[in-house]
Amino acid sequence: MPVRHGLFVEGPPPALVCGRCGTCAKVHFPRALLCPYCSADTVDEVHVRGPGTLWAFTAVTAPPPGYAGDVPYGFGVVELPEGVRVVARITESDPAALSLDESMELVVVALHTDELGRSVVTYAFAPGS
Repeated sequence: MPVRHGLFVEGPPPALVCGRCGTCAKVHFPRALLCPYCSADTVDEVHVRGPGTLWAFTAVTAPPPGYAGDVPYGFGVVELPEGVRVVARITESDPAALSLDESMELVVVALHTDELGRSVVTYAFAPGS
């Protein structure tokens, strides 16, 4: 079960559900009905797969309020070829094992198990080959 419907498709291969503005052609994530750049209402759904480039990163070592998953986990910003920067979970939790401009692949990972015993999954980025 996805952490939130409409953010990503599981694939194969997985993809982020983005919006592309029909007026200014910019891509944004998550998809919105209005373009966050020019406010046009001509937004089409596009699926973006990457690979991307690691732009910034850190490790989260203490769980945020309401978070039910494991810590530590990597967290960062990945820039995709379409120009959109995505704030996302990184599968590598050791910042020393990552480097700026590293190639990153979009993946779907288990986040936690909900109260009904269902696996909750989310999108993340993993160091590419």
